[in-house]
Amino acid sequence: MKNTFRNIELLAPAKDKATAFAAIDCGADAVYVGAPSFGARKNAANSLKDIEEIVNYAHKYFAKVHVTLNTILTDKELEEAFKMANNLSDIGIDALIIQDMGLLEKFINKLTSQKGLSLPQIHISTQCDNYLKEKIKFFNDIGVTRVVLARELTVEQIKEIHNFCPNLELESFIHGALCVSMSGQCYLSQFIGGRSANRGECAQPCRKMYDVIDDNGNVIKKNIYPLCLKDFNGSKHIEELIDAGISSFKIEGRLKDINYVKNITAYYRKLLGKGTSSGMSKYSFEPNPEKTFNRGFTDYFLKGRTECFNMESPKSRGEYIGVVKKIGKDYFEVKTSKTLHPQDGLYFNDNGCLINKAEKNENIVRVYPNKKVSLSLNDKIYRNLDTEFEKELSKPVKRQIGVNLIYKNNVITLIDEDNIQVKHSVSFNEYANNPEKMKETYIKQLSKTGESDFYVSDIKICDTKLPFMPVSEINQLRRKLFEELMQKRIETYDKNKKYQSPMKHTQYFLSEVDYRANVYNETAKNFYENSNAKVCEYAFEKNTPKRQVSLMRCKHCIKYALNMCKSPKNISIKDSKGVVYPLKFNCKNCEMEVLTPNT
Repeated sequence: MKNTFRNIELLAPAKDKATAFAAIDCGADAVYVGAPSFGARKNAANSLKDIEEIVNYAHKYFAKVHVTLNTILTDKELEEAFKMANNLSDIGIDALIIQDMGLLEKFINKLTSQKGLSLPQIHISTQCDNYLKEKIKFFNDIGVTRVVLARELTVEQIKEIHNFCPNLELESFIHGALCVSMSGQCYLSQFIGGRSANRGECAQPCRKMYDVIDDNGNVIKKNIYPLCLKDFNGSKHIEELIDAGISSFKIEGRLKDINYVKNITAYYRKLLGKGTSSGMSKYSFEPNPEKTFNRGFTDYFLKGRTECFNMESPKSRGEYIGVVKKIGKDYFEVKTSKTLHPQDGLYFNDNGCLINKAEKNENIVRVYPNKKVSLSLNDKIYRNLDTEFEKELSKPVKRQIGVNLIYKNNVITLIDEDNIQVKHSVSFNEYANNPEKMKETYIKQLSKTGESDFYVSDIKICDTKLPFMPVSEINQLRRKLFEELMQKRIETYDKNKKYQSPMKHTQYFLSEVDYRANVYNETAKNFYENSNAKVCEYAFEKNTPKRQVSLMRCKHCIKYALNMCKSPKNISIKDSKGVVYPLKFNCKNCEMEVLTPNT
């Protein structure tokens, strides 16, 4: 793999300010955070004050801040969201991620009516179901900056989209949890309990247990998780995705804890090398995605259909440890090369335990669990909590920007890795009697960047005669130089910051749209009408269709997972309350739909 992908952005999630800072420290080129409200993760909202602090911190490293306003909105909420977008613009965010076409309509009108306006770049959320190249071309023709692609696309489909829209930024998911339904096209949570995925309230019914049954009610598979997917890991396909036209890799996880974000961000930073931002991060840990939350990994559809499902459990299984070789009265033994620790968490058979004590003898570890467990010989054991690794992750990570320092003609010049410079003349009363010793002192003291935002990669002292200067004055001069350099970096970032280009209405690729367009307000309806598309019905959340409709549209297929592709049987899933959801299979396109129950 190449050592660096200089123009590729690594985009990390953050549920709060502390996590955003940690993601940036670990090398993220950008972070995405929830707005105070109207983000697709309701429990990951941030105040305007916190977002402003994140912006100020990120911009030091030329890293960006994207803010999610990606729920569908009522008419009243639309006005609130538009006002919030303006406030976010004022505090200097780099991009707004949106789903509601009413909000897009208001941005188009504002950019059209107010010439020279500086508006954050507009990114179209994956919640807009950005799967068809015709739809993505539509957003490209409107003039948005970026489209976040659907997770279900193959590398070849992405390449085709890029060739269709060569100047459009394309963002791809690279790691994290997968929605089984195509984003924006999931209404199961809304149907069951009124908690809309499109409004940031998903109850995750896809992670629940169901029976798979046939038309006669006969059970094909009982008590499984037929809609549960493994977690996505596209790390083996980075170069292919870049060649296909991806400009940003997005890590999923705005509800994940800070250690997860640190580990996964550091992992992809090491794979990608130098990114679009500045600085170098030093870790006390070796990044390993197996050691933090995962349900097993899949590359989903990047190279075609694979075993992307985990019907055993929605729980985190973590890293593979080994198999059970002996079962005692209050212990069991695992064949493994790994070292286990007290209070480590183990996963097996949709269950688990903590370790009270672990005794290792060559490649056998005797585990004394904290509770009685049900195991059989050769059962697979995983570790989903590595206490020693978590301790390492908890240690602070420092990100610093490289600086070269030149002392010549009694002028100190600092040049950072982005070629930003500051200069300072050294005032003095006398030359040092011992210039060699003075030179050593200069080098020693000017190199002491400590916990600042910089590190000195090289110092050149070109003068043979050097002014005498006490250590305290050299330190004061160093601090002043670095303060001036950081101030100039911020000024440079603000000067070169990119804003949203003017946008315009264009012809929609369909002549009419139904509930799946998620039209929740009148302005969104106007948007489609201005795009010459008739709105036949409002969003599912506003008016539930009276006919049988699709609650989920999935590339994952239960028939395929159960090896029933050639079976003529119609199958359904039945939940714990006895509600039966018919499944519809489009075998030509290898897709599955979960339908509303028959009435």
